[in-house]
Amino acid sequence: MTEFLNKKIERAIKLIKSASLNAKNHNCILEVAYSGGKDSDVILELAKMAGVEFRAIYKNTTIDPPKTIKHVREKGVEVLQPKKNFFNLIKENGLPSNIRRFCCRVLKEYKVLDYAIIGIRRVESRMRNERYKEPEQCKVYSKTQKVRQYYPILDWTDEDVAEFINARKIKCHPLYYDENGNFHVERRLGCIGCPMLDKKRIEQFKEHPNFIKAYARSLKIYRETHKDNKITSYYKDEYEQLVRDIFYWRKSQKEWEALNNGLFQVPDGYYKKFLEEYFNIKFKEK
Repeated sequence: MTEFLNKKIERAIKLIKSASLNAKNHNCILEVAYSGGKDSDVILELAKMAGVEFRAIYKNTTIDPPKTIKHVREKGVEVLQPKKNFFNLIKENGLPSNIRRFCCRVLKEYKVLDYAIIGIRRVESRMRNERYKEPEQCKVYSKTQKVRQYYPILDWTDEDVAEFINARKIKCHPLYYDENGNFHVERRLGCIGCPMLDKKRIEQFKEHPNFIKAYARSLKIYRETHKDNKITSYYKDEYEQLVRDIFYWRKSQKEWEALNNGLFQVPDGYYKKFLEEYFNIKFKEK
Protein backbone atom coordinates (compact mmCIF):
# COMPACT_ATOMS: atom_id res chain seq x y z
CA MET A 1 0.00 0.00 0.00
CA THR A 2 1.10 3.57 -0.63
CA GLU A 3 2.58 5.64 2.18
CA PHE A 4 -0.36 8.06 1.82
CA LEU A 5 -2.91 5.29 2.41
CA ASN A 6 -0.88 3.85 5.29
CA LYS A 7 -1.16 7.20 7.05
CA LYS A 8 -4.93 7.14 6.56
CA ILE A 9 -5.03 3.63 7.97
CA GLU A 10 -3.03 4.73 11.01
CA ARG A 11 -5.43 7.63 11.63
CA ALA A 12 -8.45 5.35 11.20
CA ILE A 13 -7.11 2.80 13.68
CA LYS A 14 -6.26 5.55 16.15
CA LEU A 15 -9.83 6.85 15.93
CA ILE A 16 -11.27 3.35 16.39
CA LYS A 17 -9.13 2.77 19.49
CA SER A 18 -10.26 6.12 20.88
CA ALA A 19 -13.91 5.25 20.19
CA SER A 20 -13.49 1.88 21.89
CA LEU A 21 -11.90 3.49 24.94
CA ASN A 22 -14.74 6.00 25.20
CA ALA A 23 -17.23 3.16 24.99
CA LYS A 24 -15.42 1.18 27.71
CA ASN A 25 -15.30 4.25 29.96
CA HIS A 26 -19.09 4.28 29.76
CA ASN A 27 -19.46 0.52 30.33
CA CYS A 28 -20.34 -0.07 26.71
CA ILE A 29 -18.93 -2.08 23.82
CA LEU A 30 -18.18 -0.50 20.45
CA GLU A 31 -20.59 -1.22 17.61
CA VAL A 32 -19.39 -1.78 14.06
CA ALA A 33 -22.39 -0.66 12.00
CA TYR A 34 -22.25 -3.19 9.17
CA SER A 35 -24.33 -2.88 5.99
CA GLY A 36 -22.77 -5.63 3.88
CA GLY A 37 -21.21 -3.07 1.54
CA LYS A 38 -17.56 -2.54 0.67
CA ASP A 39 -17.09 0.37 3.07
CA SER A 40 -18.43 -1.62 6.02
CA ASP A 41 -16.10 -4.46 5.03
CA VAL A 42 -13.25 -1.97 5.29
CA ILE A 43 -14.49 -0.74 8.67
CA LEU A 44 -14.77 -4.31 9.95
CA GLU A 45 -11.21 -5.09 8.85
CA LEU A 46 -9.89 -1.89 10.46
CA ALA A 47 -11.63 -2.78 13.74
CA LYS A 48 -9.91 -6.17 13.68
CA MET A 49 -6.56 -4.50 12.94
CA ALA A 50 -7.12 -2.12 15.86
CA GLY A 51 -7.49 -5.10 18.18
CA VAL A 52 -10.48 -3.61 20.02
CA GLU A 53 -13.53 -5.35 21.42
CA PHE A 54 -16.61 -4.78 19.26
CA ARG A 55 -19.98 -6.07 18.11
CA ALA A 56 -20.50 -6.04 14.34
CA ILE A 57 -24.21 -5.58 13.70
CA TYR A 58 -26.24 -5.71 10.50
CA LYS A 59 -29.79 -4.31 10.43
CA ASN A 60 -31.79 -6.46 8.04
CA THR A 61 -33.86 -4.17 5.79
CA THR A 62 -35.54 -7.22 4.15
CA ILE A 63 -34.99 -5.64 0.70
CA ASP A 64 -31.23 -5.75 0.35
CA PRO A 65 -29.83 -7.51 -2.75
CA PRO A 66 -29.83 -11.32 -2.84
CA LYS A 67 -26.89 -13.01 -1.10
CA THR A 68 -26.48 -10.09 1.34
CA ILE A 69 -27.51 -12.10 4.40
CA LYS A 70 -25.21 -14.94 3.30
CA HIS A 71 -22.30 -12.50 2.97
CA VAL A 72 -23.09 -10.94 6.35
CA ARG A 73 -23.12 -14.31 8.10
CA GLU A 74 -19.88 -15.36 6.39
CA LYS A 75 -18.29 -12.30 7.97
CA GLY A 76 -19.48 -13.40 11.41
CA VAL A 77 -21.71 -10.37 11.76
CA GLU A 78 -24.75 -10.35 14.03
CA VAL A 79 -28.07 -9.95 12.18
CA LEU A 80 -30.88 -7.90 13.71
CA GLN A 81 -34.34 -8.68 12.34
CA PRO A 82 -36.89 -5.85 12.08
CA LYS A 83 -40.25 -5.96 13.84
CA LYS A 84 -41.93 -5.41 10.46
CA ASN A 85 -40.52 -6.12 7.03
CA PHE A 86 -40.49 -3.58 4.20
CA PHE A 87 -43.64 -4.82 2.49
CA ASN A 88 -45.62 -4.79 5.73
CA LEU A 89 -44.63 -1.15 6.03
CA ILE A 90 -46.07 -0.47 2.58
CA LYS A 91 -49.33 -2.14 3.64
CA GLU A 92 -49.54 0.31 6.52
CA ASN A 93 -48.01 3.48 5.05
CA GLY A 94 -48.23 3.28 1.27
CA LEU A 95 -45.22 3.85 -0.95
CA PRO A 96 -42.06 5.51 0.37
CA SER A 97 -40.51 8.38 -1.57
CA ASN A 98 -37.30 10.39 -1.60
CA ILE A 99 -38.88 12.79 0.91
CA ARG A 100 -41.07 10.27 2.76
CA ARG A 101 -38.56 7.67 3.88
CA PHE A 102 -40.48 5.98 6.69
CA CYS A 103 -38.80 2.69 5.75
CA CYS A 104 -35.36 4.05 6.63
CA ARG A 105 -36.54 5.21 10.03
CA VAL A 106 -38.02 1.81 10.89
CA LEU A 107 -35.51 -0.53 9.25
CA LYS A 108 -32.17 1.28 9.53
CA GLU A 109 -32.18 4.48 11.55
CA TYR A 110 -32.43 3.29 15.11
CA LYS A 111 -30.06 2.96 18.01
CA VAL A 112 -28.42 -0.30 19.02
CA LEU A 113 -25.36 0.65 21.11
CA ASP A 114 -24.21 3.99 22.50
CA TYR A 115 -20.95 4.10 20.49
CA ALA A 116 -20.54 3.08 16.86
CA ILE A 117 -18.09 3.26 13.96
CA ILE A 118 -19.58 3.62 10.48
CA GLY A 119 -18.12 3.47 6.96
CA ILE A 120 -19.38 6.86 5.80
CA ARG A 121 -17.23 8.67 3.22
CA ARG A 122 -17.55 12.26 2.00
CA VAL A 123 -16.95 11.43 -1.67
CA GLU A 124 -20.07 9.27 -1.83
CA SER A 125 -22.39 12.22 -2.33
CA ARG A 126 -22.66 16.00 -2.17
CA MET A 127 -25.04 15.70 0.78
CA ARG A 128 -22.58 13.62 2.79
CA ASN A 129 -19.77 16.01 1.98
CA GLU A 130 -21.85 18.86 3.40
CA ARG A 131 -23.24 16.98 6.39
CA TYR A 132 -20.14 15.23 7.72
CA LYS A 133 -17.45 17.79 8.46
CA GLU A 134 -15.82 15.99 11.38
CA PRO A 135 -14.98 12.28 11.94
CA GLU A 136 -17.11 12.22 15.09
CA GLN A 137 -20.58 13.43 15.96
CA CYS A 138 -23.61 12.73 18.13
CA LYS A 139 -26.37 11.14 16.05
CA VAL A 140 -29.81 11.94 17.44
CA TYR A 141 -32.56 9.53 16.44
CA SER A 142 -35.03 10.77 19.07
CA LYS A 143 -35.08 12.33 22.53
CA THR A 144 -34.16 9.00 24.05
CA GLN A 145 -32.00 7.58 21.23
CA LYS A 146 -28.59 9.19 20.82
CA VAL A 147 -25.41 7.56 19.55
CA ARG A 148 -21.82 8.79 19.48
CA GLN A 149 -20.72 7.92 15.95
CA TYR A 150 -17.21 7.79 14.49
CA TYR A 151 -16.26 7.79 10.80
CA PRO A 152 -12.76 6.30 10.41
CA ILE A 153 -12.71 6.42 6.58
CA LEU A 154 -14.52 9.73 6.14
CA ASP A 155 -11.77 11.17 3.93
CA TRP A 156 -11.01 7.96 1.97
CA THR A 157 -11.38 7.97 -1.80
CA ASP A 158 -12.66 5.11 -3.97
CA GLU A 159 -9.05 4.43 -4.90
CA ASP A 160 -8.11 4.14 -1.21
CA VAL A 161 -10.93 1.67 -0.60
CA ALA A 162 -10.04 -0.46 -3.63
CA GLU A 163 -6.34 -0.49 -2.72
CA PHE A 164 -7.06 -1.46 0.89
CA ILE A 165 -9.47 -4.25 -0.11
CA ASN A 166 -6.95 -5.65 -2.58
CA ALA A 167 -4.01 -5.42 -0.18
CA ARG A 168 -5.90 -7.03 2.71
CA LYS A 169 -7.50 -9.62 0.40
CA ILE A 170 -10.98 -8.78 1.64
CA LYS A 171 -13.84 -10.74 0.13
CA CYS A 172 -16.71 -8.35 -0.61
CA HIS A 173 -20.35 -8.87 -1.54
CA PRO A 174 -20.74 -10.67 -4.92
CA LEU A 175 -22.42 -7.57 -6.35
CA TYR A 176 -19.02 -5.83 -6.54
CA TYR A 177 -17.55 -8.38 -8.94
CA ASP A 178 -18.26 -8.77 -12.64
CA GLU A 179 -18.56 -12.09 -14.50
CA ASN A 180 -14.75 -12.22 -14.80
CA GLY A 181 -14.20 -11.74 -11.09
CA ASN A 182 -13.00 -8.13 -11.42
CA PHE A 183 -13.74 -5.87 -8.45
CA HIS A 184 -15.72 -2.66 -9.14
CA VAL A 185 -15.34 -0.14 -6.35
CA GLU A 186 -17.82 2.27 -7.98
CA ARG A 187 -20.75 -0.10 -7.44
CA ARG A 188 -23.10 0.56 -4.54
CA LEU A 189 -24.97 -1.80 -2.27
CA GLY A 190 -28.35 -0.68 -1.01
CA CYS A 191 -32.04 -1.40 -0.77
CA ILE A 192 -33.54 -2.68 -4.01
CA GLY A 193 -35.86 -0.10 -5.52
CA CYS A 194 -34.87 2.73 -3.19
CA PRO A 195 -36.56 5.97 -4.40
CA MET A 196 -33.25 7.79 -3.92
CA LEU A 197 -31.73 5.84 -6.84
CA ASP A 198 -33.74 7.61 -9.57
CA LYS A 199 -33.12 5.86 -12.94
CA LYS A 200 -31.00 3.13 -11.40
CA ARG A 201 -34.10 2.10 -9.50
CA ILE A 202 -35.67 0.88 -12.75
CA GLU A 203 -32.52 -1.12 -13.57
CA GLN A 204 -32.73 -2.84 -10.18
CA PHE A 205 -36.38 -3.72 -10.68
CA LYS A 206 -35.47 -5.23 -14.06
CA GLU A 207 -32.85 -7.39 -12.37
CA HIS A 208 -35.24 -8.37 -9.57
CA PRO A 209 -38.75 -8.21 -11.10
CA ASN A 210 -40.39 -10.20 -8.31
CA PHE A 211 -40.01 -7.11 -6.17
CA ILE A 212 -42.50 -5.35 -8.47
CA LYS A 213 -45.03 -8.11 -7.78
CA ALA A 214 -44.44 -7.77 -4.03
CA TYR A 215 -44.85 -3.99 -4.29
CA ALA A 216 -48.16 -4.43 -6.12
CA ARG A 217 -49.53 -6.95 -3.59
CA SER A 218 -48.66 -4.74 -0.63
CA LEU A 219 -49.89 -1.55 -2.27
CA LYS A 220 -53.21 -3.24 -3.10
CA ILE A 221 -53.74 -3.97 0.59
CA TYR A 222 -52.84 -0.41 1.53
CA ARG A 223 -55.31 0.98 -1.00
CA GLU A 224 -58.09 -1.31 0.24
CA THR A 225 -57.56 -0.21 3.84
CA HIS A 226 -57.02 3.49 3.09
CA LYS A 227 -59.77 4.31 0.61
CA ASP A 228 -60.23 7.79 2.03
CA ASN A 229 -56.55 8.63 1.54
CA LYS A 230 -56.10 11.54 -0.87
CA ILE A 231 -53.16 10.00 -2.73
CA THR A 232 -55.01 6.68 -3.11
CA SER A 233 -57.89 8.48 -4.81
CA TYR A 234 -55.61 9.79 -7.56
CA TYR A 235 -55.22 6.36 -9.18
CA LYS A 236 -57.59 3.68 -10.46
CA ASP A 237 -55.54 0.82 -9.08
CA GLU A 238 -52.15 -0.19 -7.64
CA TYR A 239 -50.66 -0.67 -11.10
CA GLU A 240 -51.30 2.90 -12.18
CA GLN A 241 -49.88 4.17 -8.89
CA LEU A 242 -46.77 2.03 -9.34
CA VAL A 243 -46.16 3.29 -12.88
CA ARG A 244 -46.43 6.87 -11.65
CA ASP A 245 -44.12 6.14 -8.71
CA ILE A 246 -41.44 4.33 -10.74
CA PHE A 247 -41.42 6.17 -14.08
CA TYR A 248 -43.06 9.55 -13.59
CA TRP A 249 -42.32 10.55 -10.00
CA ARG A 250 -40.73 13.82 -11.14
CA LYS A 251 -44.00 14.97 -12.71
CA SER A 252 -46.51 16.94 -10.67
CA GLN A 253 -49.98 15.57 -10.07
CA LYS A 254 -51.40 18.00 -12.61
CA GLU A 255 -48.90 16.85 -15.22
CA TRP A 256 -49.75 13.24 -14.50
CA GLU A 257 -53.47 13.89 -14.83
CA ALA A 258 -52.91 15.73 -18.09
CA LEU A 259 -50.90 12.78 -19.38
CA ASN A 260 -53.73 10.39 -18.51
CA ASN A 261 -56.57 12.55 -19.78
CA GLY A 262 -54.92 14.05 -22.82
CA LEU A 263 -55.35 13.15 -26.46
CA PHE A 264 -55.12 9.42 -25.77
CA GLN A 265 -57.60 7.77 -23.44
CA VAL A 266 -55.81 5.26 -21.22
CA PRO A 267 -57.82 2.00 -21.35
CA ASP A 268 -58.55 -0.15 -18.30
CA GLY A 269 -55.78 -2.58 -17.53
CA TYR A 270 -53.20 -0.57 -19.48
CA TYR A 271 -50.80 -0.02 -16.58
CA LYS A 272 -50.95 -3.61 -15.41
CA LYS A 273 -50.10 -4.80 -18.91
CA PHE A 274 -47.36 -2.19 -19.21
CA LEU A 275 -45.65 -3.38 -16.02
CA GLU A 276 -45.96 -7.03 -17.06
CA GLU A 277 -44.38 -6.39 -20.44
CA TYR A 278 -41.71 -3.98 -19.23
CA PHE A 279 -40.48 -6.19 -16.38
CA ASN A 280 -41.36 -9.53 -18.00
CA ILE A 281 -43.62 -10.64 -15.16
CA LYS A 282 -47.18 -11.86 -14.74
CA PHE A 283 -49.48 -10.62 -12.00
CA LYS A 284 -52.05 -12.97 -10.53
CA GLU A 285 -55.58 -12.34 -11.70
CA LYS A 286 -57.79 -10.65 -9.13
